[in-house]
Amino acid sequence: MSTFDPEKLLRQDLNDFPPYSMGHVPLADMGKYIKLDLNENSFGPSPKAIKALAEMPYYNRYVGQEELREGIARYVGVDKAHIATSNGADEMIDMVQRVFLDRGDAMIDCPPAFEMYTFFARLNGARIVSVPRRDDFSVDVDAIEREVSSFKSQVVGSKPETCNLKLVFLANPSNPDGSVLSYADVERLLALPVMVVLDEAYAEFAGESYVSRVPTQSNLIILRTFSKWAGLAALRVGYCVAPKVITAKILQCKSPENLNAAGNVAAQASLEDKDYLLANVRRIVAERERLSAELVKLGWVQPLPSRANFILCRVVGRTGREVADALEKRGILIRAFGAPRLREYIRPAVGTPEQNDALVRALKELDAD
Repeated sequence: MSTFDPEKLLRQDLNDFPPYSMGHVPLADMGKYIKLDLNENSFGPSPKAIKALAEMPYYNRYVGQEELREGIARYVGVDKAHIATSNGADEMIDMVQRVFLDRGDAMIDCPPAFEMYTFFARLNGARIVSVPRRDDFSVDVDAIEREVSSFKSQVVGSKPETCNLKLVFLANPSNPDGSVLSYADVERLLALPVMVVLDEAYAEFAGESYVSRVPTQSNLIILRTFSKWAGLAALRVGYCVAPKVITAKILQCKSPENLNAAGNVAAQASLEDKDYLLANVRRIVAERERLSAELVKLGWVQPLPSRANFILCRVVGRTGREVADALEKRGILIRAFGAPRLREYIRPAVGTPEQNDALVRALKELDAD
């Protein structure tokens, strides 16, 4: 029996690395719940996407991404040379960090935020500079400016390597609360000598985007996805819109077949059926406002304004986890958080009218218990 211990060769800095878990429901049980926990699109994908998948005959072949890049370029209104596709927006977060961050370099995160920014930063050996959001979850641009202006290149360890502050990651609309950055704040961030990465996963629900700025703004990168507006979360199709030199570097460094053929085909069909999908987006936005008004009436649930497809709510008299657990027993899944700052919050995604009505009824039942 071999006595070789492979664990000794593993990276020691990953010994306390916590895995990121989303709490998936087994496929066999999916129909048993009203799923409002992961910001998915309850209206589902385009019928054209479903048809294209059913008629796809070439799952045994590698499928190129040039046609999809061209379709995305038309959709967002920039040249194809600004577009790189990825296996979900998560992979693009990783790719952007890889092409910029030498080991030990720094990036700014503004918690509470999407955990994958720091997940990949740690995996890529980066230093994380934390600039917490204000009590109302707004971005503290003053503090970001101070961090950038005061940051000095540093020697890392005994080797002649420098540590530089290179990236600022921000979701817009924000995750977890759905707020949007003001134009003035974005302009202040773009004036800094760092790359500003705006994660626009929920941009279609906000009705605004900074994509058009990319061709003339050398330090702006936009991350986008088909998971939310197009209902393709399971197929993992993301992309970035970046200055051409950055896109070229990402295309140079990424796996050539990172995006699977099913996702590729479904995304192209979705772009061909964008009117149908954007009509669903408008339905979700209308439901978001209706659901928020209904939640306010409960009294003990306090929804925050949102421009995304979810509503972050403070709950009074109980923890978010207690509410989420009680709803799960009633067949409804929503998001609760482990972070202390979000202990008193829940976050339901906006579902169909029937799903939203069921959520409100269940919350009323909890209040009566």
